[in-house]
Parts: sequence; C-alpha cells; structure tokens
Amino acid sequence: MIEGLKIIDLSVHEDQRGWFKENWRRSWLPGFQPVQQNVSFNAEAGTTRGLHAEPWDKLVSVATGRVFGAWYDLREDSPSHGQTQTVEITPDTAVFIPRGVANGFQALEDNTTYLYLVNAHWSPEARYTNISYRRIDWPLEPRNLSDKDREAPLEAPAIPARKILVTGADGQLGRALRKVLGKRGEFCSRAEFDITAPPERDWAQYAAIINAAAYNDVDGAENDRAAAWAVNATAPGRLAQIAQEYDLTLVHASTDYVFDGTQDCYSEDDQPAPLSFYGASKAAGEAAAAGAPKHYVVRTQWVYGEGGNFVDTMADLARRDVQPQVVHDQVGRITSAEELAKGIVHLLDTRSDYGIYHLTGGGDAVGRDEIAMAAFIALGKDPSDVHPTTTAAYYGERAHAERPQRTVLDTSKIEATGFRPGNWRANLAVYLA
Repeated sequence: MIEGLKIIDLSVHEDQRGWFKENWRRSWLPGFQPVQQNVSFNAEAGTTRGLHAEPWDKLVSVATGRVFGAWYDLREDSPSHGQTQTVEITPDTAVFIPRGVANGFQALEDNTTYLYLVNAHWSPEARYTNISYRRIDWPLEPRNLSDKDREAPLEAPAIPARKILVTGADGQLGRALRKVLGKRGEFCSRAEFDITAPPERDWAQYAAIINAAAYNDVDGAENDRAAAWAVNATAPGRLAQIAQEYDLTLVHASTDYVFDGTQDCYSEDDQPAPLSFYGASKAAGEAAAAGAPKHYVVRTQWVYGEGGNFVDTMADLARRDVQPQVVHDQVGRITSAEELAKGIVHLLDTRSDYGIYHLTGGGDAVGRDEIAMAAFIALGKDPSDVHPTTTAAYYGERAHAERPQRTVLDTSKIEATGFRPGNWRANLAVYLA
C-alpha cells in the first residue's frame, strides 16, 4: 500500500433516468484545496496513460466507464518508496493521490471519461517526472500510448521531500527548530528572509512555512508601533497569502499577551483582549495567519532557549551572587524552546486539525519569582536570594507596557493530538544542568 494514497467509496444513486453522485466534498480531504478540474476522454478500451508524477495532489474518478488505476511511489522520504498499487475505478470510487506518486490509468471500456481535481496549476518551471507504463501489469494490452509515455524510463530519480522554511531562524525558537528539523528545514535569518517583504522563492519546493520571526520588545513596541505592527501583524498576512496561493501549511508562533489576564486559565476559544500594543499586534497577526487555509497558530509563554531570555538572566545573576528583585504578580509557566519546536513539528507530522493551539511547559502555574528561585536551586544557590516584588514596584516611575497578571494557557487541545508537554521544573533543571 502506498503511504497517503486514499481510496474513497462514493454513493451512487440510480433510478430510471440514470445515476447521481457526489464526486468530492471538502470534509473528505480537509487539507486538499483544489484549484482546477481536468477531464480525459478515452474513446477506446485499452487506452493507457502514464505514469506521471507532478508537483500537486490529485483526486481522480470516472464519470463514465471504468479504468484500471495504477501508481508508483517516487517520494524519497516515503516509507512506501518504490512500491506500486492498483485498483479498478468505477463511478462509485475516487482515489486521492499525493504529490510525488506517479499516476497512470487504462480505460477498461470504450468512451470512458476520467476526471481529476488538482491543487496547483501547471507551470513550465515545475518539476515533472515520468516513469514507464511497463512498471504495471495492465489487464488489457496497452494501446494509444503517447510518444512520451512509450519512451519513459523504467527507472526514475527519487523525488526529494519538500522543505520546511523557517523564518527568524536565529532566534530562540528558530535555533531550536534547527536541531529538531535538521535537513528537513531551510533556515533563514532576518537578513536572508525579511517577512515584511518576502523575497521570491520557488514555492513548489516547500511544504510549510514556520514563522518564528517576531518583534518581541514588549516595552519598545509602545513607542516603535509601526515597526512592531509591520512584523507582528502585517507580515503574517503576507505569509498567509503565499501559503494560500501555493497550498502550503503556515505555522505562526504567538503569545499569551493576546489575553488580559483576568481569567484563571485560557483555552484556544477564548477571545483575545490584549493590554499592550505588543499584544494587540500579535493578536492581529493571529487573525492574519488564519487567512491561510492550512494554518497552525501556536500560542506559547515565557520561552527560554539558546539566546537571551529570563532564565539565562536569572542563571547569570545566581552565578554572580546577585540577589534580584523579581515580580510575583505575573503568573504562568515557562516554555522550553526545544519543546515548543518539537510540538510544532508534531502538529505538522501528524497533520493535526488546523487552527489555534496552546503549548507551554506543563506543571503548576507560578509567578516569575518562583521560576527565578527554581533556577537558583538548580545552580546550588539559596532561593531566598530572590526577592519577590510587584510589577508596579519593579517599574516604579519608568514607562512600560501593561502586562497581564495571570495567563495560564490550557494545553489539553495539543495533548489530545498525542503531544504532552514536560513539567517545566524538570525541563528547567535539565536546561541548567
């Protein structure tokens, strides 16, 4: 059996006039976004076409007659690479064929009409691969072959897996994604890929975009509003347009700061109510990213990893025997950048339902002061060196963005997909070990 190839049983309703059927419904293949329908009329039984691997997915069926459908998996990364599969297609059958699988068929009756929906338009720049029809044991003697099909080789090079483009690849999440994705990813810094003005790409070579780029200066966004809005709100819309046009999956990282902190816990269905301009720009970016039919918006909180972050700052203070004042009235859970990266890749690999997901460290929700204390303990320092204070006292007269006090994110939705975040205390201990 070829991985990802799906045979769909159709209901055909017959009466004295003939028959009627639904040939495609979006709910059958939620990720399939067709843009074109093609019709192949075959006057004689035995007419054989294929095998053709094109850079798009197909849903094939017949309107009249019958065909013998045949497929050969050319995908380099597929567990069924090099395998064939066949099935007879009658009006009560449709078959979904993922891109990279070579498709062919033979008409079993005169006047057979073969239909196929595709999710991309033909392009002269795209890569097309043909492999010989002789790969298949056809039920009838092949006839009416095109010159191209008759001359196609018995062997063809494997079709490489499409890449995952990661923007903001020099940030904490981007660096973690480098480790998790490895060769599957193409990693772009801001200088290499400015999300506010996306450069041209051969988008047929990509399966997904993970947008890890952001304007993260919460206080700075209050004054530098145009820059924050361009990166956090407008740019995700541009990426969503690319994803929609080229049938890509868009993953967009967001934040708990889209909420006002007045609830005990927030689910993905709760309405955003940001307190700061930064939070407003991120909430707008979520809405813009949702313009991609295939999208994941992943909200997270207090991320730490390779690069500057709260945990590293507290660890540095502990090592220098500094006794910091840390706010206790901002409550949540820290999130390992590596775990965030793994959760994002999990959503892509499992093809979980599109939409918003919350992903933070697991365990108890605490103030920032308790996180600092946990860091001190992990480094063998006295946690009483951390002095709790309020946000108001910490900032004093200094201008600052308003921050939500309690933004605990419910992670049960992503857990239902099979990804369970680790306890934040255990993750922190490992990080600082």
